[in-house]
Amino acid sequence: MKILGVIPARFKSSRFPGKPLADIHGKPMILHVYENAMKVSLFDKVLIATDDERIASECTRHGMSFVMTSDEHKTGTDRVAEVAEKYAADFYVNIQGDEPLVSPDTIELAIQPAISNADFDAINLMTEIRDISDLVNSTIPKVVVNIRNEAIFFSRSPIPYPKSERPKYYKQVCVYVFKRNALRRFVSLERGPIERSEDIEMLRFLEDRMTVKMVEVRDDSVAVDTAADLEVVKNILANRKKLK
Repeated sequence: MKILGVIPARFKSSRFPGKPLADIHGKPMILHVYENAMKVSLFDKVLIATDDERIASECTRHGMSFVMTSDEHKTGTDRVAEVAEKYAADFYVNIQGDEPLVSPDTIELAIQPAISNADFDAINLMTEIRDISDLVNSTIPKVVVNIRNEAIFFSRSPIPYPKSERPKYYKQVCVYVFKRNALRRFVSLERGPIERSEDIEMLRFLEDRMTVKMVEVRDDSVAVDTAADLEVVKNILANRKKLK
């Protein structure tokens, strides 16, 4: 069984241009993500997938394996799908280049169900929301699941609505596992009205009635979407270093 780790990295983020190269304690953010991925024993190979020569240059400087991809992709999953056409594997694991806090152990928790159970199109991680600010933050996608822990819906709004009782709330942790056929199907589809509205790529799977298996993890994570998020990550990593 062959498992490929892919870290999509684009320079032209609308909210935070150049964020893969943002400095975190002397290293670019993308290097933190790459080093975490390289500690995952289940990976046969880890690649950064980028469309920008500045990121490619930084990869070369730090000895990170990378592949150049199209600059036309709308989502990281589209970029991973291009990589899947170039590199044969049983599973492709998309590790977001803006989540430097995701640990190797957490990544492996996404992969284990793929190895033991083939009944899925995609696997995604989720964690319980414990901070009310995360619940109302529209940059953080929330998810609701059925009794089989399959995604029913993703939204930037707080879901579900607590009309009768207060539910548990969950947010995405942006690690995904895909099969090649599911990626091919994904890129063959137009962005549906719900995906366009919410701007959450996993909704494309749901709008086409594909199965997204959700795996709950305890680790929290912070996606770096803004300069303020970057400062939060810096503080968390600094505190972790003090505790060692």
